[in-house]
Amino acid sequence: MLPMTVKEIEAAVGGVWWNPTENAPTVSAVCTDSRNLTPGCLFVPWKGENFDGHDFIEKALESGAAGTLCARLPADIRPDKFYIKVDDTRLALKALASAYRDRFSIPFIQITGSVGKTTTKEMIATVLSAGLNVLKTPENFNNDIGTPLTLFQLAPEHQVAVIETGMNHFGEIHYLGEMVRPDIAVISNVGDAHIEFLGSREGILKAKSEIFDFLKPGGVAILNGDDALLDTLELPFTTLRCGQSEHCGVRVTDLSDHGLDGITCRVTTKKDTYDLTIHAPGQHLVYCASMAVAIAEKLGLSHEQIVSGVASFQGVGNRMEIVRLPGQRIILNDCYNANPQSVAAGLEVLAKSTGRYKLAILGDMGELGEHGEAAHYNTGALAAMLGIDMVIAIGQKAEKIAEGALASGGSAIHFPDKASAEEEVLRQFGPDTSILVKASHFSMHFETIVNFLKEQDYQD
Repeated sequence: MLPMTVKEIEAAVGGVWWNPTENAPTVSAVCTDSRNLTPGCLFVPWKGENFDGHDFIEKALESGAAGTLCARLPADIRPDKFYIKVDDTRLALKALASAYRDRFSIPFIQITGSVGKTTTKEMIATVLSAGLNVLKTPENFNNDIGTPLTLFQLAPEHQVAVIETGMNHFGEIHYLGEMVRPDIAVISNVGDAHIEFLGSREGILKAKSEIFDFLKPGGVAILNGDDALLDTLELPFTTLRCGQSEHCGVRVTDLSDHGLDGITCRVTTKKDTYDLTIHAPGQHLVYCASMAVAIAEKLGLSHEQIVSGVASFQGVGNRMEIVRLPGQRIILNDCYNANPQSVAAGLEVLAKSTGRYKLAILGDMGELGEHGEAAHYNTGALAAMLGIDMVIAIGQKAEKIAEGALASGGSAIHFPDKASAEEEVLRQFGPDTSILVKASHFSMHFETIVNFLKEQDYQD
């Protein structure tokens, strides 16, 4: 982060510097967690459902923070620290990030979508890195805390910013977009994720389309051209649709699926044709790749840089990560999150794997509301239709997955929790077995299953 003076911070957030001094420090970092501070940072206390960061201001200052933004001043004001009083620290953090973003005239790319937005972000950032210095959203920093903290990482050496923004309610993409103000806006797709809060896919489309609220005049919209709902959008921006359909301006053809070894395809734009190799499994990656091609071409990367950039993509942790174990055992670790579309994609990869025995360990999918029972049942039915040998369904909602698989002629066992399933999972995971592990992350934490299987001493 470039240094900001206390007066600059005060002006950006519309606050009041409570104890002004002549020798106030500059700030080169912003922190929201008193347990993990950068010395000399600005501490911004956050108020959650079960905590109030204002209770930790003194601890943060003692630990090295130079000062704080706060909606509630502490009882004791230290003369060696600065305090800026604001009405709402969340809005103040947004305002500060927006002001800091204004210091940079580089292209900003904002990404959202129901499925695969992190993978799309990683693909775009990887390809652009073949020719540019890229700032990208780290890990899962795609919310109202993570987005401003990402923007504060901007530095003079960065030539482009790739910012992922998530949501589960109306207004959230609008809120984040007001900070990002993109030059290029990307929607990966419109699926059922968070439909419990948004009512319908049309509601999800409306919420995702908030990404265009702050797209700059003359900006570019990048859309999945095979998504029926996205195809209904008529935008006052240059719009590039990416996909396999004939109407797509960035068209994917000659697609070959090589299972766990990845995919190859050809992407054709108005300017050029690119023969691409993606060293990660899943046909859905052609959408990420074609979007990356469109953006890289727009930003001036060469043909060779684009092709090599796509080839260097390695995937994202806990998102279709291939774990190879003794006895030709393979884990498809896709446990970061789950919704009907992403589970379907995972099952298709599993079905095409080389394992003699194919096992799906599937858990609850969250935030589906009234659509939940049908979605879980249909997921089990799809597993049976794809020829998956066994489904182990774990969790209360996942009981419907087992029902769907059994009703469709497949094999399935249901367990109420992970602990009760461990013995059966290990028994089923014999030699030459490919296994998909997938469920909603925050409610199920299926990474513990992956770790359990990795820790075993396999002696066949």
